[in-house]
Amino acid sequence: MTEASAITTLRAGLPDRYLTPDDIAELFEVPLETVYQWRKKRVGPPGFRVGKYVRYDPAAVQRWTTERMAADAAA
Repeated sequence: MTEASAITTLRAGLPDRYLTPDDIAELFEVPLETVYQWRKKRVGPPGFRVGKYVRYDPAAVQRWTTERMAADAAA
């Protein structure tokens, strides 16, 4: 297996870039502190740690957004 195909295999299904808390704050137009509070209270989009950094999978953020919109529409 060549190095290029090994990298392609490892990256299959992964996004080009994971989102940062700053990206989430900008995306939803909320203060960065709100993003941290969502994570602390476990009410925001699901994130994960990479060392000391928090990252968000764009697909998981999209699912969370869709779920929030559906819950709001049903209320």
